[in-house]
Amino acid sequence: MLPPGAVIGMVGGGQLGRMSAQAAARLGYLVHVFSPEQDGPAAQVAARNTVAAYDDLEALRAFAEAVDVITFE
Repeated sequence: MLPPGAVIGMVGGGQLGRMSAQAAARLGYLVHVFSPEQDGPAAQVAARNTVAAYDDLEALRAFAEAVDVITFE
């Protein structure tokens, strides 16, 4: 189980990601979104947003190192 304050990495930044990020925030988690969109729905409510292509392996690696757990939208 993740303690409050942990960072959840979310791959995908659409409306479902936005709703998930809002729910996570209510539970005390921070959300870091990885998406090719600068201002997608999830990025608007996330604590942090990485903008990169899904096949950018270096960006994905850096993203993975910056979060405690990763999920997909």
